[in-house]
Formats: sequence, structure tokens, C-alpha cells
Amino acid sequence: MPLINIYLRQGTTPEYRRNVSLGLHKAMVDVLKIPQDDQFHVFHEVPPDNFQMQPVVFGLQRSERTMLIQLSFNHRTAEQKAELFQAIVNSLRLFADVPEEDILMTIIETARENWWAAGRVVNPATGYDERMNDLPSGAEATS
Repeated sequence: MPLINIYLRQGTTPEYRRNVSLGLHKAMVDVLKIPQDDQFHVFHEVPPDNFQMQPVVFGLQRSERTMLIQLSFNHRTAEQKAELFQAIVNSLRLFADVPEEDILMTIIETARENWWAAGRVVNPATGYDERMNDLPSGAEATS
């Protein structure tokens, strides 16, 4: 049950936010193999005065459309996270025309037992949603 918080400046359209959400979800399904209906995205539109950043970050020009994406999910390998970051960049470019320079991401990993939702059933052998037929690559079964 990944949770994604997206922080951006006020003024985006509902269509733009839907497209960002579609791009994020496609990357999560493709890379982490989460179930199609396992989608929880929260958009936080921040007044410009409350979204402070330098116009050039790490040597790259950032626009007013820069967004911070905070992903929360169970532990994954460094390789999976790198693959997910790239898939998100590709999907956001495709679905919402977001340039790579305007995407900043962070992952917060939590223990599997820290998630709960009515109707969700966790496979005790893997710690993942029982509907995930294949573990995400690199995921280990727990004993």
C-alpha cells in the first residue's frame, strides 16, 4: 500500500494532477508490481511563498512547475529504487509533460507491519499484499 505525497505550487489544473497521478501509478505498477487498485496519491498545492527553492539546484535550472514527490513504502533494493526513479521520470514526461529537471523525489521506507487498510490481506510469508503474484524483483520472503 504505497502512499505518495506530491508537493507543488498552487495553480495546477485537475487534469494536470490526474496526469501526474497516472504517470506515478504506472511506474509503481510496472516496477514494484503493486496491484492496479493500490493507489493512494495526495496532492499538496502550496502557495508560492511557502514553496521556497533556488532557481538553480545541483547546477540545473528549475521552473515554477518543480514538484517534490515523497514516496512511502516497504523496503526495496537500491536497484529497484533507481529503476523506479527512472520509470517515474519517464512516465511523468509522457503523461504530464514534466521535464526531468522539475522532478525531485524522496523515499521513506517503513516496516511492512506499519501499514493497515480495511480489506487488505498480507501474505505472512512475504509481507506483501497477497494479490501480488510475483514479489518485486529483489524482495525476499520473510520467515
